[in-house]
Amino acid sequence: MTTIHIGSRKSKLAMWQTETVAALLEKSGLKTVISSMETKGDKILDVSIAKIGSKGVFTEELEEQLGGGTTDIAVHSAKDMQSILPAGFGLIAFTDREKVNDVLLSMDKSIDIEDKSRAIRIGTSSVRRIALLKHYYPHVETVDMRGNLQTRISKMKEGICDALILAYAGVKRMEYEDMIVKVFSEEEFIPPVGQGCIAIEAAESLNAEKQERVRACLNNPDSEDCLLAERAYLRTMEGGCSIPAFALAILDGQQIVLRGGLASLDGTTVLVRTEKGPREKAEELGQRLGKYILENGGREILAEVRRVQG
Repeated sequence: MTTIHIGSRKSKLAMWQTETVAALLEKSGLKTVISSMETKGDKILDVSIAKIGSKGVFTEELEEQLGGGTTDIAVHSAKDMQSILPAGFGLIAFTDREKVNDVLLSMDKSIDIEDKSRAIRIGTSSVRRIALLKHYYPHVETVDMRGNLQTRISKMKEGICDALILAYAGVKRMEYEDMIVKVFSEEEFIPPVGQGCIAIEAAESLNAEKQERVRACLNNPDSEDCLLAERAYLRTMEGGCSIPAFALAILDGQQIVLRGGLASLDGTTVLVRTEKGPREKAEELGQRLGKYILENGGREILAEVRRVQG
């Protein structure tokens, strides 16, 4: 029986995703072995991702295992993947996609982010979420918050913040849905590229038969085409999780509708545009959106972001 060695981060959410992938592979007749580890992004929690350096913060060590042949595939949250992978690596599958929205979590069910008379402290380390909160809810205070989901919830319980803004997918997978006090509209809080989807990475040197069997079992063609468009947009912006960029692709028949943009760090400017095109030209669509945003104020915003982040 063919064995697939799977690399994963150690967090509960990462392991949930990896075990879900392993179960699907086992169901298709493959044997699986999971190897988990902590990455740089898991260990360094007192510095923002932008300061650590966004390229490979959650993936570099896993890629070392893939390149060395210790593991065959690595399981990632697609939103954690840098827009340009190191030479010799590729994403070979994208799973079914969960609901993509951001949500607000709190122990206090009376919290209403629309209520401007009440001071609310929201924990997040995402430059995108901070910028969008400043734009739509300027009365809210943000508190820097890194760490896995359980760590963040513990910090909230300690009183460091009143609420957390997180991806619905992770909240659902970790069974914290009862703490949701608001689901943000994806029209305003357009998610980061890849949110809600699991991506499977492999070294190009991986045995072709293994690649084909993994892909046949795990890849959702609808997710793949949407993610190709979103990732092409982010690649054109030359960005990762340290810039306040966002994009969401959805299918409309055989057409992809891609809506995305960029926000200034202070939230005063939010650039948004929608592009539509045939799904077989998903990457061209993403590139077109990226070029438009860059040419209509995006370059100036990115220059300021990079100046501030040093």
